Amino acid sequence: MVTADAVRHGDRERLLSFNSEEHPVALQLGGSEAKALAEAAKIGEDFGYDEINLNVGCPSDRVQAGRFGACLMQEPELVAECVAAMRANVNIPVTVKSRIGVDDQDPEEALFHLVELSAQAGCDVFIVHARKAWLDGLSPKQNRDIPPLNYDLVYALKKSRQDLTIILNGGIDTLSEAEAHLQHVDGVMLGRAAYKTPYILADVDRLIFNDDTEPPCREAVVEALIPYAEKLVSEGVPLHALTRHLMGLFQSQPGGRLWRRYLSENAPKNEADASVLSGALNAVRQAALQAVQRKNDINNEVNHDFNQTVD
Repeated sequence: MVTADAVRHGDRERLLSFNSEEHPVALQLGGSEAKALAEAAKIGEDFGYDEINLNVGCPSDRVQAGRFGACLMQEPELVAECVAAMRANVNIPVTVKSRIGVDDQDPEEALFHLVELSAQAGCDVFIVHARKAWLDGLSPKQNRDIPPLNYDLVYALKKSRQDLTIILNGGIDTLSEAEAHLQHVDGVMLGRAAYKTPYILADVDRLIFNDDTEPPCREAVVEALIPYAEKLVSEGVPLHALTRHLMGLFQSQPGGRLWRRYLSENAPKNEADASVLSGALNAVRQAALQAVQRKNDINNEVNHDFNQTVD
């Protein structure tokens, strides 16, 4: 998420650049001034983004002070005005990501009214985090967990607006949960689950899209990232900017703790380069071999004890 004014006046190359492998990629904008958002959306389109998304869900104090994010749930007419301005200025989709309401709003009234006005303004894709946001009294972190989830309300939104694409977000940790939600909505957005355990995405094509293509193993993922890491470092990007997003790749796997520790200790160093990834991967491989050896030793001991008992 980037503010509209940052896009308009900031270092666009640093803020907006991405690699071709990332397509399709969306630019989420924060703002509440229609003209500025329209200008920023056009800049995003010219940079090659596939979608412009308006943030109507972030509950942080800083975002509220800038009059954007979740506080815009209280101004659905303004959201619609912003959507209309962006739609008029770009040829790519403009979408909205929201909560179901804020503070003491009636969620059904707030969400349905926001969607109705934004749809009239030309938006036909809505990503809904199925919680309220409490703007006063809860931190952004608490707002991700404490307000109760209301999936049924998002289901009801889809049922009442079959013409719109409704995507559910919030508290979805597994692909089996995603499959269940897809019986009621058009799509599911994974946030923290995809970040903390990114390899969960390896099974999406098989489970959701019936694609039997074998996904790359975790080691192959790391090996494919090494040339990318080399490119980033050569451009002056600190290796840690990449590796900090890879900590969960070997979550619950032999060597997962070693992987995290190796990256934590070595990637932030000034001289760190792509060889750190190779070193971390070798640590994982050694741990995996040791785990196999331990398993074989245990099996041999069990077999030995069993044979002695039989004798």
